[in-house]
Amino acid sequence: MPALDETGDPGDDGLVQVNYRKYDGSLHWNLRMRRLGADEHGIWLGLPADSRIRKGLGPDRELAEAHVILFPRDAWWTAAFNAAPRRTELYCDITTPPQWPSPAEVTMVDLDLDVLRRRGAELPILVDEDEFAEHQLAYRYPPDVIRSAERSAAWLMTAVAERTGPFSGAHQPWLAQVS
Repeated sequence: MPALDETGDPGDDGLVQVNYRKYDGSLHWNLRMRRLGADEHGIWLGLPADSRIRKGLGPDRELAEAHVILFPRDAWWTAAFNAAPRRTELYCDITTPPQWPSPAEVTMVDLDLDVLRRRGAELPILVDEDEFAEHQLAYRYPPDVIRSAERSAAWLMTAVAERTGPFSGAHQPWLAQVS
């Protein structure tokens, strides 16, 4: 698949189809988001409050708060920054590096591990380690995928705790565009 494409039109409606998949290729979380722009951290997409998201082919679910997602360059994660009062301020999915088959679509494989920070909390937490362990066997993750996911989770735990890089408030101007 092509590398992250920062150029090009996301489409006539300005929306990008976001497809998180599982390692077997099945559709996981999926939604359409507005392309907001790019900076040194990657591509930023956003949605206003009361937007819709789907898990797999299931029914639409409403997201009460506005949020933006950062799709970094050549990194094994994505990061969703949620507007208040959502309890989870930051939710990072450990994924394969985001791929852009076209400027109007981004896709990646969700590798189960997540790093999140609750609103008002100082430190992040790592979740879904049990799911990661189960899926290593069920989906037969190769050793390099396991190592990359674990390294990414460790890096995120430190970067989020220390509020460095995109976790130092870089999301705020992007979130303001959809809040």
